[in-house]
Amino acid sequence: MSKPLEPVQVKQEQEEPEDHQIKEEQEDLKHQQIKNQNQERRKPFSCVICKKRLSFKSVFDAHMKTHTGQKPFSCVTCLKSFIRKRALTQHMMIHTGEKPFSCVTCGKSFSRKQHLTGHMRTHTGEKPFSCMNCGKSFGYKLALTQHMMIHTGEKPFSCVTCGKSFSQKPHLTKHMMIHTGEKPFSCVTCGKSFSQKTHLTKHMMIHTGEKPFSCVNCGKSFSEKPGLTQHMMIHTGEKPFSCVNCGKSFSRKQHLTRHMMIHTGEKPFSCVNCGKSFCQKLGLTQHMMIHTGEKPFSCVTCGKTFIRKPDLTQHMIIHTGEKPFSCVNCGKSFCQKPGLTQHMMIHTGEKPFSCVTCGKTFIRKPDLIQHMRIHTGEKPFSCVTCGKSFIRKQDLTKHMTRHTVEKL
Repeated sequence: MSKPLEPVQVKQEQEEPEDHQIKEEQEDLKHQQIKNQNQERRKPFSCVICKKRLSFKSVFDAHMKTHTGQKPFSCVTCLKSFIRKRALTQHMMIHTGEKPFSCVTCGKSFSRKQHLTGHMRTHTGEKPFSCMNCGKSFGYKLALTQHMMIHTGEKPFSCVTCGKSFSQKPHLTKHMMIHTGEKPFSCVTCGKSFSQKTHLTKHMMIHTGEKPFSCVNCGKSFSEKPGLTQHMMIHTGEKPFSCVNCGKSFSRKQHLTRHMMIHTGEKPFSCVNCGKSFCQKLGLTQHMMIHTGEKPFSCVTCGKTFIRKPDLTQHMIIHTGEKPFSCVNCGKSFCQKPGLTQHMMIHTGEKPFSCVTCGKTFIRKPDLIQHMRIHTGEKPFSCVTCGKSFIRKQDLTKHMTRHTVEKL
């Protein structure tokens, strides 16, 4: 017998790797086309400038105005303009004082719902947004975004007048008022005007004496929460802002910014009367009071007046005798922390201020400034009687006694 025929097995051709890759690419392209088609259906309006797609024509029209700079909605009170009507409506609440959103816990009211939502986290302690670099947490996503610029150094908002850059647009808006001189917010009690509403609110506490934020360690009270937050660093010793040039650390970013001007020598604020320049606008504002004679801060005990509030605070210690800052090495006490900081340099030998001409170093910046006059020949203190000039104020004071003796 003959063997039964075995079934013939047809050998399947193996697919080439190149063919398989082409098929995958075709599938990916097909999926992408379907995705694009779906997006075009959901967001039919496409911006020809930045390619952003939008769902509604009204939103698209408003978006296009961000490129053209058009702001058709203007405030009839202060003439500030906005791209969207909704932004104008929210802005009007500044003038009307309307605050329809109230906190059920403390009763504080807000003009916008998102501000209330953020405020509620002060009661719950919730801080859902954390920095991946330093671990610091925030109640708002925007606060985290702004904080990240500390690490990246990004400052996308620049002043068209002087070129100074800022990490936040509100900071640029605030800065622009230096050039325009605009101060739309006025105190109803004393008439003083401010460029920002927050500054007016803070100023009003001078009249009311309100200080709702208290330190749990020493009981000191503050009119604003940032003031308490910064004060707490005295107890914790936290100094998160460091100078990249010399490594010195600070508890506040503005102190670091001011310190950096020691290295750069920048003094953008000049006095129109005598030409003296300052690193900060506050320094110029306080200096101007020398020319105007204004001293807005008065001691309730003896009536003595001062140009600066810190000078009044320091003066009050004369009446109380308080010296809360003590040296751990020798026990000497000081009424202010800067006094203790400078004193500690006696023990450490640190002299951070150097003369660029001769290299001599000093513990205090005022000592360096005074020393520099030896090289520049500047003598800013003049006798009104005989016109003789001096490098130091104390030398002028000593000289004036000669005229007093002569009169006797």
